[in-house]
Amino acid sequence: MLTPDFKEYISKIIELQKAKLIWNNVPVSWKVFDEKELEYAIESILDCHWTEWRFNKQFEEKLASFLGVKFIATTNSWSSANLLAFTALTAKELKERRIKKWDEVITVAAWFPTTINPIIQNWCIPVFVDVDLETYEISIDELKKAISPKTKAIMIAHTLWNAFNVWEVQKICKENNLWLIEDSCDALWTKYDWKYTWTFWDIATFSFYPAHHITMWEWWALATNNALLNKIIKSYRDWWRDCWCGTWEDNNCNNRFNWQLWNLPKWFDHKYTYSRIWYNLKITDMQAAIWLAQLEKLENFIQIRKNNFDYLTKKFIENWLDKYFILPKATENVEASWFGYVLSLKENSKFSREELMMFLNENKIWTRLLFAWNFLKHPAFIDYVEDYRIIWDLKNTDYIMNNSFWIWLFQWLNEEKLDYVILKFKEFVIW
Repeated sequence: MLTPDFKEYISKIIELQKAKLIWNNVPVSWKVFDEKELEYAIESILDCHWTEWRFNKQFEEKLASFLGVKFIATTNSWSSANLLAFTALTAKELKERRIKKWDEVITVAAWFPTTINPIIQNWCIPVFVDVDLETYEISIDELKKAISPKTKAIMIAHTLWNAFNVWEVQKICKENNLWLIEDSCDALWTKYDWKYTWTFWDIATFSFYPAHHITMWEWWALATNNALLNKIIKSYRDWWRDCWCGTWEDNNCNNRFNWQLWNLPKWFDHKYTYSRIWYNLKITDMQAAIWLAQLEKLENFIQIRKNNFDYLTKKFIENWLDKYFILPKATENVEASWFGYVLSLKENSKFSREELMMFLNENKIWTRLLFAWNFLKHPAFIDYVEDYRIIWDLKNTDYIMNNSFWIWLFQWLNEEKLDYVILKFKEFVIW
């Protein structure tokens, strides 16, 4: 346990960081923590295990309970989580449902590359569908047009803690016997039709990057209710071992030295039998410890971000700024736990997005583009991807690539800071 003096010292450090961060500044984000995170992290260090152990186990149990799912697997990054999720569906154990080379997978171009890259890395054909303006989620009409006899899966993300129309997407998957991989990096705490969004998938991935609601440094998790998929995911994650024992565990099957597998000798140690070609993508126990402390603050963090979203929307409308911008709105039936506030310039605007973003940045209001927007325009795609399909013309994707950006809602921002944001928007459009 931390001494009272050390707790007081940590609290002062945090307050100094906060003051420095938001003084005359509207930052993109920041990890919001107190001495509890450091207390848990130090406790995990003093355990002297350091790789995943008891804090990771507690984390997996608590997140599974919170989500109402059977299986959680932790991993070290967003890229790893999505690659694990997709690659698991290529495993031979899935038989006729296994995704194979040149199968088609539907996704959107208006998103981060880590949702698209696993399709390409597994030698499948990405099929790109447009998104709707205002919600920035996949167009259901275009999605229906994208289905072909080669389609095996849909892999898409929720945008900035909004959510796509999960009922319709799930219905399409069931009707066509498709896998659904749901990238919930921006929607872990969002509800669709009163249910959390992760109710509807085969595999979902979740992020706890420092910019998100709660954090544990670079870290992700995968969730599934399918025992076979969970075994495959953890095998790929854990040095491609065939054994299902966790770290610091041995012989859970009581049969460790009694296997005869492939061309290996009889009684060969099952803990060191490898059935896949992959890597070590696990996390440390200290990361899990920090998350457990963050979880205690989650409900308050969610409410602050919702309040900030509602306040900004009210102020944009009260100050007639909606004359110039398409304001964000939630998909029908969605209770969003907002991450960012997306704005799109309306057609025939008298100013450009770049002019506005430069003005905001000069006034210490930091902005971001919505990730890659149209990934097909980027050098990596042009140089390395030859086989893909596009449904119609990605008109909205191109529009938001040229006219959209977003500002932040994180929990250290208050009405005073948001009023400053509105003031600077007004100054710019009047000027």
